[in-house]
Amino acid sequence: MLKHKFLTASITLLSTALLTAQEQQQEKNLYIKGNALLAPIGLINIGLEKQLSQKITMQGDILISPWKSFAGHEFQYYSASVEGRYYFNEAFSHWYVGANVGVSSFVLQKWNYWKSIPYTNSNNEVFLKSDLYQKGFSFLVGITGGYQFKVSDRWNIDVYATVGSSTDFYKGYDRTTGKRYESAQKYNKSGEILPYRGGVMISYKLK
Repeated sequence: MLKHKFLTASITLLSTALLTAQEQQQEKNLYIKGNALLAPIGLINIGLEKQLSQKITMQGDILISPWKSFAGHEFQYYSASVEGRYYFNEAFSHWYVGANVGVSSFVLQKWNYWKSIPYTNSNNEVFLKSDLYQKGFSFLVGITGGYQFKVSDRWNIDVYATVGSSTDFYKGYDRTTGKRYESAQKYNKSGEILPYRGGVMISYKLK
């Protein structure tokens, strides 16, 4: 009886170990993706998403906006981010949430500078707001929500958005003179909560 119990326990333990080993040896999927929502306006947003476990993936992506001028406004923007994702169903399938961190470099005109109205700095110098732009870099931390679904054996569509905190370090310039319009000696610093990523990614399964 004791030998029988020992044999049963051994078989059970061995079976469990084999199943665990099989799960660990299962091929982890890898997708390459591009943002179809941004491509029509000349923005390049591509990434890779790698499966780490049954429900967890890691994604890295870059965004490139090469526009020195877009609709009359500076809009050069370069960013890179890394994101961990948790899928409620299984990796690459249906709803997920993620934690995102990123960095960016920019030469752009903030949206609240688009109007041609006077701007007075701390030295009582007057500028036209629409002539002013900002150059600097940012650190980004946010939360992503999204939904990914399969359209064929190798193709997926990934709809997502990220909201978070952007900490910006920048210098402001007047494009008519090239001089700074604010009185800070080094970088200005600002922080805000805003949506900073999003779109519709077309994903292709590499493996």
